[in-house]
Amino acid sequence: MSQSAPAPPTLQTAPPLLLCEALGFSPQLLLDDIINIANNAVQDGINGMEQFLNNWADARVARAEESTTTSAEDKAEALEATTYEVEQGLVAFQTLLEHHTDIAFDFFEAWCLRNIFMIPKGLPVVLPHQEGLDLSMKPEEARAKEAELRDEVDRLREQLDGQRKLNRLLQRSIHAADRQHSRALTRLSSLLTLSPPLSTLSTLSTSLQEMHAHLSTLPSTSELALLTNTSTSSSNQQQQGKRQWETSKTGYMNWALRQLMTKNDREREMVAGGTGTAAVDKLVKSATELGSAGDIKAAIGLLEEAGGRRRGNDDLDDDSRMEE
Repeated sequence: MSQSAPAPPTLQTAPPLLLCEALGFSPQLLLDDIINIANNAVQDGINGMEQFLNNWADARVARAEESTTTSAEDKAEALEATTYEVEQGLVAFQTLLEHHTDIAFDFFEAWCLRNIFMIPKGLPVVLPHQEGLDLSMKPEEARAKEAELRDEVDRLREQLDGQRKLNRLLQRSIHAADRQHSRALTRLSSLLTLSPPLSTLSTLSTSLQEMHAHLSTLPSTSELALLTNTSTSSSNQQQQGKRQWETSKTGYMNWALRQLMTKNDREREMVAGGTGTAAVDKLVKSATELGSAGDIKAAIGLLEEAGGRRRGNDDLDDDSRMEE
């Protein structure tokens, strides 16, 4: 048994996928389309030849029928012979033409794949979208690099999820701040209705301290009662023809005390720039400018109510923060 001859060495080419990726189409499909177009052209030629031969056979039969010297049997035999010759000739013509077409385009396909659509294996080919890539990497290194890139993608996805959660928290915080702002505006509108304004109420404590300081310098009620009794008794005694310091030791002490108090009152009047109860009148005037007692009580009540609302809102905000 004879051994078959070894197959000729084939040319090492690049993977076909690289060629398709570079060209944007499959070379084999292009060649198949060209061959199909050629086969369609051959079929059109055969159809045209068949129509021509059929017309020629019909004309030949018609001439034979017009001849008077030919018998009917000869005419039938001539018709059958003509039809058979046409059919056999068309089959032979089609077979021969398709055979030569197949041989020619087989050579054409092989030549194109070897010379046109061929990239040698050792030729470095870098596609535009592969620029900058390390194509000389070993498979193990490529798998390790791919795993590293996947880990990087997972890490970036986690960061993206964290940013989305932070965005949702910020949106909720903005809504909570808007609600707090609305409540603050409501409290402000309720406080703006106070009369007198807060600028006047801010001086209330200072005015009250000044009033207390002035009132603390006034004599007590017992001293005023003693002076009143003394003045009454002195007036009675003066009516009887005796002076106050001449009546008794107590009368003298009362008279001396009254003189001292009168002197002090005169000095305070000179300092205050008024007469009599100028300091008290000044305090009364200041209190009147601040407002009546009812207004001050109403202001204190509103301040306490606002403080209670603020504490309640702070508790609600703390609860909402704990829930979040």
